[in-house]
Formats: sequence, structure tokens, C-alpha cells
Amino acid sequence: MSQEFEEFAKSGRILAQVREFVKRLPIRGKSVLELCEEVEGKIRELGANPAFPCNVGINEVAAHYTSPWNDASLIPENSIVKVDFGVELDGFVTDSAITISLNPAYDSLIVAAETALQEALTAVAPGRKLSEVGSVVERCIERYGFKPIRNLTGHKIDRYTIHAGKSVPNVSGIESGRFEVGEVYALEPFVTFKNAEGEVRDADFAYIYRFVRMKGAKSKEASMLAEYVRDTYRTLPFASRWIYNSWHEGDAKSAFEELVAHRCIVGYPVLVEASGQVVSQAEHTIVVVKDGCRVLTA
Repeated sequence: MSQEFEEFAKSGRILAQVREFVKRLPIRGKSVLELCEEVEGKIRELGANPAFPCNVGINEVAAHYTSPWNDASLIPENSIVKVDFGVELDGFVTDSAITISLNPAYDSLIVAAETALQEALTAVAPGRKLSEVGSVVERCIERYGFKPIRNLTGHKIDRYTIHAGKSVPNVSGIESGRFEVGEVYALEPFVTFKNAEGEVRDADFAYIYRFVRMKGAKSKEASMLAEYVRDTYRTLPFASRWIYNSWHEGDAKSAFEELVAHRCIVGYPVLVEASGQVVSQAEHTIVVVKDGCRVLTA
């Protein structure tokens, strides 16, 4: 067993503890900001760092929503809530998500996502096409009478890189890539109702960012902030609220906005189901082994 595998496994064991913590959290009526900070705080308490800001996707929001620093929103009654979180330990990243229903009408959406994930895990094997797992996921979701989100995918993970080139579709396709022994992937089916569009679109706002370059910052304050972001988060995503809460070298808001304007940092737009239908999600991180895969986050 390689040293790299052991490091990913350590990250996964921490994330498995966080999964159990999230499952037990009472979220009804909770502040979204409080939920994000509780999950991120638990990761730090266990000796790791968040690999990305905790995502809380309510109803039609499928991905990339984390609270801004002044978020006053609450978890609404009768909603379905995706909680997506990751652990980073010396650059070794694992990623997982669960969906919580506050409305019995959505329970079967969760069952479909969880079952599709389990069938995907069974289908992974060295040499198997990534698209074959997509076909397994799609057929499973359709058996439940639902539809997969076709433009959201699972993804290969490398050290310090959450999306490392290869994608695992949630629908049938012609992708030619194959699973190889030792590769690490996050598998994550997304499910919506059959009459939905079945794809996500970008909203016109973002609260999660990544560092791109130093060049472009004009003011001294923005240059200092760019160095801080680069050195602190490297290639990994971070939340605007993390900066606003931690940067004490002047006006964080104006320096941050300057970096965005000059594309020194770029945002991940919030992703919403195109027809406004609700979405469920299930996710685990795996490593491909000779006889299939091993789940690192269970």
C-alpha cells in the first residue's frame, strides 16, 4: 500500500467522522451560516482543514452555495438540503455529501441518489470506462422515476487538486477515459424530478473562489491579500467570508473586489437546477484497487 494511499485514507477517516457529525446535526430552522461554520469547525477540531467551504444547497440549489460573511438566511421548512464538505490534510483531499429532507415528499429523491451511488461504487473497476459508471447511475435513477443532472459529474482527485481532469458522468455517454488502479475519485450522483430540465445553470453570484494569479493587483493592499490567498489556500477553493473574517490589514472588501475585478481570483457561480426543481445528492470518495474500489469516506 503506497504512502500516498495512506495519506488519502487518513483524510477519509476524518471525513467519515464529519459525515456522522453532520447526520446528527439538527438543521430545521438553523442559520445557513451557522451550519457552514459548524461543519468547517468540526473538520478543524479533528486536526484537518476544510478542502473547500461547506456547501449548503437548498431545494433547487445543486452546488457551490456557501454563506457569505453576512448571511442571514435560515434553513426553510419543508426543504431538501444538500450538505457537501471536504477534508484537506497536507494536500490530500477527500470529498463527501449527504442530503437531508425536511419534507417526506422528497425522501424518495434521497433514496434514489444513495442507491445510485452504491451501484456506482459496485461498478467501478480498473480498466472500466468512466462512461459505463455513468450508465449505471442513470439507469438506477430512472428506475426510481427520476432524472439525473447531466452536467454535474464525479471527478478525479489529486493532491491539492479537487478536480483533476477526469470526470465520472451521471448519464450515459461516450467518454473514453478509464479507471486505473491507485486513482482517487469522488462519485456524486445528483437527482431531480422527471419533469425537470435535468441540468444546472450558473446563478449570477458566487461566494466560493480560487486563486489564479498575482499579476493584475494594483494597490498594495490587494497585492498583500493576493499573496495571503496564494500562500494560505494554494490551488484549493476558499470562501469570501473566510477572507473577511481573517484579513486585518485594512479594507478587506475593497482589496477582495479589486482581485476579483482583475481576475487574480475567480468565483465558482452558484449552480441551480435550470427549471427550478429540487435536487438531491449523495457522494463518497474512493480509491480504485485491483478488485474494484475502496470507499475512503464511509
